[in-house]
Parts: sequence; C-alpha cells; structure tokens
Amino acid sequence: MIHYALRCDSAHEFDGWFKDSAAFERMAKRGLVDCPQCGSTKVSRALMAPAVASSREAAPVAPPAPPAPAEGKAIAGQIPAAALAMLQRMRAEIEKHCDYVGPRFADEARRIHAGESEARGIYGEATPEDAEALREEGIGFRTIPWVPRADG
Repeated sequence: MIHYALRCDSAHEFDGWFKDSAAFERMAKRGLVDCPQCGSTKVSRALMAPAVASSREAAPVAPPAPPAPAEGKAIAGQIPAAALAMLQRMRAEIEKHCDYVGPRFADEARRIHAGESEARGIYGEATPEDAEALREEGIGFRTIPWVPRADG
C-alpha cells in the first residue's frame, strides 16, 4: 500500500491509500478518486515530505493500527476520507438499485439462488452464522462496511 497526500482542483487536501502508483493513476483517470469535501474528481497528488532516516536516527515506524470498534460503534472515523467517500457512493448506488430485505437476507439469497425468487440485487443483514452457511452452500455475496450516508 502507498499513502498519498491528495489535492483537488479547489485546493482541498486529503489523504488516500492505494495499492501502488499505477492504481492511483487508473482510479484518478476514471474519476474514482474524489474530494471528500466538495466531491471534485479532478484530484492530483500533493507534494509530500519524504520519510528519510539519517544514520543517527532510527528508521520511521508505521503508527500502530487503530483499535477495533466496539460492538455497534461506527467505524467511519477510522476510514481514510477518500475511502469513506467511495463507500458512501457505493451505499447510495446499492440503495438506489437493490432491494432491502433486512434480516431476511440469507433466506432471500437462498431463494434467488434456487430460482424460487426473481434474480435481483438485494442487501440486508445476516448473522455471522448465516454468512458462513451461505458461503458453504456456494451462494455468492459480499460484505461491505456500511458507513453513514454522505448526506448525514
């Protein structure tokens, strides 16, 4: 992973983490990197001071990982701003194009898989046990961090 200081065309600065330099370039070119303050997709890398260790000082050490969130506590504060903005856009698209089935997610996924229900995108909640059972049954699904909506 590589960390970049980023700047939009409105001079807002924010951080971003990417697999490598090429991944940033591809995502920026496709408009997938946007400013969490104004939403602009005209984003470039800002100048960063290099982390260079002299012979008299120890090499820089990565900061410790943030503690895991408490049960039911939002994780949004622990997600880099660019990732949070992307997850908020993903949530909006899921809510716009998929059916919310609530705690019946596992049952409805099974019905769709068996052809008993209309094939369509769904989202909802599943217990860890239900999720493991779906995996064992070969039913495809994905889990994403469900962050607060962008509009509040």
